[in-house]
Amino acid sequence: MSLPAHVAIVMDGNGRWAKNKGLPRSAGHKAGIDALRATVRHSVRRGIKILTVYVFSSENWQRPDAEVGLLIELFMASLNDEMDELNSNNVRLKFIGDISAFPDKLQELVCSAARNTAGNGGLQLVIAINYGGRGEIVSACKKLFIELHAQGRNAADITEQALRSHLDLPDYPDLFIRTGGELRVSNFLLWQLAYTEMYFSDVYWPDFDTAEFERALASYVRRQRRFGRTSEQLVGTSTNALRGICRDGNGKV
Repeated sequence: MSLPAHVAIVMDGNGRWAKNKGLPRSAGHKAGIDALRATVRHSVRRGIKILTVYVFSSENWQRPDAEVGLLIELFMASLNDEMDELNSNNVRLKFIGDISAFPDKLQELVCSAARNTAGNGGLQLVIAINYGGRGEIVSACKKLFIELHAQGRNAADITEQALRSHLDLPDYPDLFIRTGGELRVSNFLLWQLAYTEMYFSDVYWPDFDTAEFERALASYVRRQRRFGRTSEQLVGTSTNALRGICRDGNGKV
């Protein structure tokens, strides 16, 4: 099987990495930025088309105010610092989640970053910030309801494809990676992960290097993706064709 076209990552373990080294949590978050930079570079080298990363969840507001403030500051600084390299590597930024809860300066920076990289045709780097999978689905349902009501249509017109078109991220990841040893998805891309291959790593995110990324990719390549079909049915059918069946909603997947 070929490499995944779309990889989604929960970058977990920054705080525990720092604690194990006797460092403040802030050091772990700063080291995590270095790991993300390396992951983006390797994704570009390997020809991955979409990389979606969970930067700040809707539940992260429950953390201490000082840590939330630090995360926001680091995010803003990273957007400024990395813009030249993103453009030089032909990386296009997309943001999902509700940014309205953040300071105006961050909202302006996000919009500017998306606009300044919109013409790039290489890797699409999707940043999930103040994002939650449950909230995304509820929001999509509301948008679909408003659309159908305005058109005088009814519940019979509610389909998976119609709802999907209102999601923040309509693409389906091929490979989900979570670092830090936790075995859960933590409200990330709940709709989109239905047929995604999972890879859980004990490595804390700051130590997620090229070698560990390659182990995750190798694990994916060894798997057989059936999308509800039998192994016998896969003979002569490419992975891309099966992925298309899943994404287009044709077939029982």
